[in-house]
Amino acid sequence: MRRSHLAAATSSAALLLAAAFSGTTWAGAADASPTTTARTSYVVLADQGASATALASRLRAAGATVTAVNTDIGLVSVTSRDAAFRTTTSRMSGVQGVARDKVIGHAPDAKPVKVEKENAAGARAAAKKPTTPPPGTGPSDPLDDQLWGMRMIGADKAHAVTLGSKSVRVGVIDTGVDGSHPDLAPNFDADLSRNFVTDLPEIDGPCEFEGCKDPASWDDGGHGTHVAGTIAAAMNGFGVSGVAPNVDLVNLRAGQDSGFFFLQPTVDALTYAGDNGIDVVNMSFYVDPWLYNCAGGAPEDSPEQAADQATIIEAMSRALAYAHDRRVTLVAALGNEHDDLSGPRHDFTSPDFGAPIHERTIDNATCLNLPTEGADVIGVSSLGPSGKKSDFSNYTTDLDSGEIEVSAPGGWFRDGFGTPSFRTNGNLILSTYPRNVGVDEGNIDEAGNITPQGVALGVQKYCQGETCGYYQFLQGTSMASPHATGVVALEISAHGRNLGHTGFGMTPGSVRSLLMRTATDHACPAGGVQSYTNEGRSAEFTATCVGDPGFNGFYGAGIVNALGVVR
Repeated sequence: MRRSHLAAATSSAALLLAAAFSGTTWAGAADASPTTTARTSYVVLADQGASATALASRLRAAGATVTAVNTDIGLVSVTSRDAAFRTTTSRMSGVQGVARDKVIGHAPDAKPVKVEKENAAGARAAAKKPTTPPPGTGPSDPLDDQLWGMRMIGADKAHAVTLGSKSVRVGVIDTGVDGSHPDLAPNFDADLSRNFVTDLPEIDGPCEFEGCKDPASWDDGGHGTHVAGTIAAAMNGFGVSGVAPNVDLVNLRAGQDSGFFFLQPTVDALTYAGDNGIDVVNMSFYVDPWLYNCAGGAPEDSPEQAADQATIIEAMSRALAYAHDRRVTLVAALGNEHDDLSGPRHDFTSPDFGAPIHERTIDNATCLNLPTEGADVIGVSSLGPSGKKSDFSNYTTDLDSGEIEVSAPGGWFRDGFGTPSFRTNGNLILSTYPRNVGVDEGNIDEAGNITPQGVALGVQKYCQGETCGYYQFLQGTSMASPHATGVVALEISAHGRNLGHTGFGMTPGSVRSLLMRTATDHACPAGGVQSYTNEGRSAEFTATCVGDPGFNGFYGAGIVNALGVVR
């Protein structure tokens, strides 16, 4: 069973209440049953400016079961037993596109093993020996001496200036946030947090809550909780502290337990952020089932698959624009495929849901990795403790492409070749870990003790009296992006102002400009080529860096600088 990420309302009544705060309306629980086996799920995109509510009514009249309606961008989710649904619906007036979303009752091909847990393949039992933070820094929490990433970006020094403001709202669009974790509870906004996902037992495992709707303070994957801790774990004398340890954390769950991010929940999270005063969102994922969505499809795709991708591109473009226009700064992980995003290799992983995977030729001129390559999105690459680009991190050789803005610590298990730190957990990013996930993964036993497997992976437990919290090491551009998001939160805390009817904050353009202007310059490796063969990687991982210290394809404008933005 593949476990992953969550957050939400616990009943149909609560779900309808949640919808009242956004541009999304939801059908009753009976309409959205995840156990139906004879239905296929589709998303239908209305023409720009057309009424999604009217379209939903027409789809119901045609026999489809409507499960969600996003009136902000015109997206309707339905299920249907009609094999001709796609064909007949695409011919309706007012419909721009129809895409198959997921097949109810059929398990998909699993996503590739995530790079986040590479240390599981051969971690040493002990993490890298912690180092003492340098003098002259701000306050810290007991485990902060293991957070090399915070020192790399100057967060420890920035904390002497500000810990962030509760007026700044940070949305975590992921697979859930454990709002009960002792390091997250002080900053967790239960009132604003929402779950836009219904668990699917055939891919997510047995449902833990009634109606397969997890509460908005729940995480069954660990990924979202780890991201949230890096952004804003509280400075409370307990465990670790985040980059911005006093801002408001809002869980906007868009991912299944199994780690899939389907279109409707993702756009719902984005439009909800725009409607509810979220200042910045972190997006450490790509929208399934296509690693790259290509206008017109890749040459090897069927006409139906090309149509699916066109719908995803248009819907995501609308949702990103909607959020950006409502003062939401968009931050995303650059991706873990060790790929040159301006000249991608063939895609061997798509579609990862609902159809057999096939090799695809990717044309950079027509193909997008979303949300990373969407308009107005700040793309973040990953670095190891040495400051080298992590072997898995994507990059670019086209400096005009807009694919990368900055870099940040994301961890690299294989960093430090030739030194005692090589292939140790301390090269990764330590952050918050839900106890229920630790138990499910075999890293924590039922009594709350760390198992031998957990010890090997560097899982840690910190207690004060009867209150205990757990922490795990992970790596990935998923871990780099929240460092940048935390810096943005500090930036808005320090320089935000009253923007009239939209309240306190900063415009995304101003945020992006200051973030890039204050980033710490970092030159390309000598000779411009970074090989990873010493670390045990094939020649496929060798990457070429172009540009100067002020801006290049590995680091963008540089390493995000928390002290720089608050000063």
